[in-house]
Amino acid sequence: MTTLIIGAHGQVGQHIVKQLAATGETVYGGIRNAEQADTFTQLGGQPRTIDLLGTAEDMVPAMAGVDTVVFAAGSGGSTGDDMTLNIDLDGAVKAMHATELADIKRFILISALGTDDRAFWNQSGIRPYYVAKYYADQWLRHRTDLDYTILRPGALTNDAPTGQISLDPATSDTKKITRRDVAAAVVAVVKHPQPKQIIELVNGNTPVAEALR
Repeated sequence: MTTLIIGAHGQVGQHIVKQLAATGETVYGGIRNAEQADTFTQLGGQPRTIDLLGTAEDMVPAMAGVDTVVFAAGSGGSTGDDMTLNIDLDGAVKAMHATELADIKRFILISALGTDDRAFWNQSGIRPYYVAKYYADQWLRHRTDLDYTILRPGALTNDAPTGQISLDPATSDTKKITRRDVAAAVVAVVKHPQPKQIIELVNGNTPVAEALR
């Protein structure tokens, strides 16, 4: 099985590349420029150029031979609202379109916990981020024929991974999850498809592989 990680240079993306490659899978890391290529070779992946500011058609060659596309890209907290819309929303939608143009069925989207709660958007302090995530989720669900899985992790941390998650965030006091545990969840979904599912996850007490088998 071959997987393309769009946003592979991000923190979660790099963990996905490393963990998935360690299982023996062929992993392509979608990157913006050639200077990022060495990072993915060291992680066990192979670089392919993806420009989320370009067209969907331009992305299709990078998807040759791919079975599953994972969208892990994000504009990051240091950019303005315009880039949030360009990457987290429009970039995601173009990646979905490119996936369909490439005749690939499986698409995994990393979204965010709280995306479907408008009251939370207003309290979060980053409302444009959640607006972008919400409409990207909606487009994937209702405007494509992809076998999608949407992962909605809680607040991301760089803590040491626990290897354990909960799929019931309402029972969590902190509603947090480590980036490496999110990556492990992506690997589990690549290995054991969960088509047409929205999965909310935070750190908990169930091993990742058991929760997502």
